[in-house]
Amino acid sequence: MRDSTGTGLILGIESSCDETAAAVVRGGSEALSNVVASQMSLHANYGGVVPELASREHLRNIVLVMREAMSQAGVGFDDLDAIAVTEGPGLAGALLVGITYAKALSYGLGKPLIGVNHLEGHIHAVLMEARQRAISQGSQALTPMELPLLALVVSGGHTHLYLARQSGEAAWSYRNVGRTVDDAAGEAYDKVAKLLGLGYPGGPWIDALAVRGNPRAVSFHFGQIKPRPHREGVSFPNKKAPAASTGPSFDFSFSGIKTAVLRYVETHQMRERIEVRRAALAADATLKPGSEAVVGLCDAETLDLIASFQHAVVGNLLRQTFAAAETFGARGVVVSGGVAANRELRRRFQSEADRRGLPVAFPSLELSTDNAAMIAAAAWPKFVAGDFAAEDLGATPQLRLGQV
Repeated sequence: MRDSTGTGLILGIESSCDETAAAVVRGGSEALSNVVASQMSLHANYGGVVPELASREHLRNIVLVMREAMSQAGVGFDDLDAIAVTEGPGLAGALLVGITYAKALSYGLGKPLIGVNHLEGHIHAVLMEARQRAISQGSQALTPMELPLLALVVSGGHTHLYLARQSGEAAWSYRNVGRTVDDAAGEAYDKVAKLLGLGYPGGPWIDALAVRGNPRAVSFHFGQIKPRPHREGVSFPNKKAPAASTGPSFDFSFSGIKTAVLRYVETHQMRERIEVRRAALAADATLKPGSEAVVGLCDAETLDLIASFQHAVVGNLLRQTFAAAETFGARGVVVSGGVAANRELRRRFQSEADRRGLPVAFPSLELSTDNAAMIAAAAWPKFVAGDFAAEDLGATPQLRLGQV
């Protein structure tokens, strides 16, 4: 195990999708800077992320973002202990931009390079902030929450449940106990928002408008997903394949509710209203989710449909997460990823956790979406353990986290 008495400063780099990010974090606990260059407005023109455009924007932004992160942190390259970078999962071209740059920095500075799983980063975004709060209260505990933890990572590309443990100050281990078999939750939000003539990304639009509708107006149901028995020697290259299991299934499926919304739109003759709304939003890029002008573009039936969709999705996430937490004896729940910014999700998860007497933690809104502080934080235990990347580190778009 490496001596961790140096500066404790790690420069994190994140470029897995459509945010170019860099951050400096001390000891996995204190973010000295966290700079993100978003491509949201660019990809909004296409209703989703265009991989080729994302890679190009990363190339344009990465040097500027890194310099700004170092400047805000008030540190120089000699002060760093290591460079950390997202190695996957994500878009191959986008990942390669960050990895290539991080490898060049590591080689030029003579600093160790640490590859980080993007999903682990999301979990450590929550743990980093929880650790900061614990330190401010005078706690010397190695981990800010009792273990094991049940972590829900929910975003536009992922919906996973992990049982997380730690041995000593380093060595985190993860067991994947649930995952989506098709669309991720955030992906369903994006597709339903597009279907209803709303903006991209869909999460903020649906979250802002759902409070204006009746969440029980439309009944949506999720079927039980049968566990897939483990077969020795058989692999599932698709990252969305269900986790192998012979017990209860804690997997997710959101393609069905997306189809149900489509059928509702068709059977209730909503197409014309949707196109009017789509045209109005396209004509005025200043319109924001939840504004009175946007609400005025949505009739009561549309608002009820939006509220019912969100209520059902959050309910499914809640049921699966707390059922898994109970089954595996988790001592706390962590919710992370872009969808963790959803207000109804936070409110209902907190309420259910309080009812069960189970601690639950969320990231700040700033750390819910993709960022580099979470990558640097997740790299700290690896730095302490001397778990450094090999010279041939490359992008792994389908990279998994932990055991199934």
